[in-house]
Amino acid sequence: MNTSLANSARMVWAALRMLLVLTIVTGIVYPLVVTGIGQAAFHDKANGSMVKVEGTEVGSKLIGQSWNIKGTDKPDPKWFQGRPSNSDYDPLTTGSSQLGASDPTLVKNVKGAKKQVAEFNGVPEAKVPTDAVTGSASAIDPDISPAYADIQVKRVAKANGLTETQLQKLVDDHTTSRTLGFLGEPHVNVLELNIALKELTKK
Repeated sequence: MNTSLANSARMVWAALRMLLVLTIVTGIVYPLVVTGIGQAAFHDKANGSMVKVEGTEVGSKLIGQSWNIKGTDKPDPKWFQGRPSNSDYDPLTTGSSQLGASDPTLVKNVKGAKKQVAEFNGVPEAKVPTDAVTGSASAIDPDISPAYADIQVKRVAKANGLTETQLQKLVDDHTTSRTLGFLGEPHVNVLELNIALKELTKK
């Protein structure tokens, strides 16, 4: 009987020691090592790919944001606009509208949005690209297609007293090509483009 209790006690003690070791290794050592590697080798990405202007954080390269007239929900004509967001670009509530491609509500919303985008930018509805009227699956996509940036050039140039040539060059300079030449699609980061636009208006 005493031998059985002693064996049980040894097994429990061994299990507790193993639990303690694993807790330290996986709960403390491993996270610290991974965090240390991330900070050393990928400092920018590990900290959210934040963008700073004159020392102040103005957003993240990875998360879209609204460019509305201050205090309203109306898009500001002075800035390039991003994709629509079902969550107002809130990273804590990401997700699409969950409406299917043939859903009557989605079809109606897209038609209405296409008309608004066309009127806002002074272009025919046929020139409005898909990403201008549909949100991404995450609802926080920070990028737009070059086609969407292009149809905004005239409007942004006029609102800022710049030439369309200046604005088109700005868009071209901030267009990222496909990765390795074949992965993904060309895109423009709206935050970086608008930061460059602000700098251009100061000159």
